[in-house]
Amino acid sequence: MLLLQRAHKGDLDSAEADRLAGEALLKKAENEAQTTRATQDQEQFEKSAAQLSENVQQLKQTLSQWENELKTLKARQTVSTATKTINKQLAQLDSSGTVALLERMKEKVAVEEALAESYGQIANESKSIDGEIDKALAGSSTSQAAADVQALKAKLGLTE
Repeated sequence: MLLLQRAHKGDLDSAEADRLAGEALLKKAENEAQTTRATQDQEQFEKSAAQLSENVQQLKQTLSQWENELKTLKARQTVSTATKTINKQLAQLDSSGTVALLERMKEKVAVEEALAESYGQIANESKSIDGEIDKALAGSSTSQAAADVQALKAKLGLTE
């Protein structure tokens, strides 16, 4: 517009102004086409970005699911290993060996009980000897006391 106005005033050659104005209009058309393409590209990129974001979320969800499955599998492996170990040990148990072990334990307990009873008898015997000695000494002091009472009664004339 400025070129055409200057050409109309006479500041610029009219043919030159027409040529430059035509070039400017071509450039404007190119810029508008480029803007349209850029807008379309932007929309396409935004759609792609949204699709990528959705894919990332789906991958995160899948990864989380796999992690949970891994934890479950590890727990199942631990349980199966423990079960296998227990079952292996149970399979190796010998019933006759177990019975023999129980019999040996019963014998040991019987020996320990007999030993404890023997110690108890020894302790009672030593106490009974001490008791007999105390009883013998107490009996003499009791008979001494009875003799003293009889002497006192004789002094008082109360004897029969």
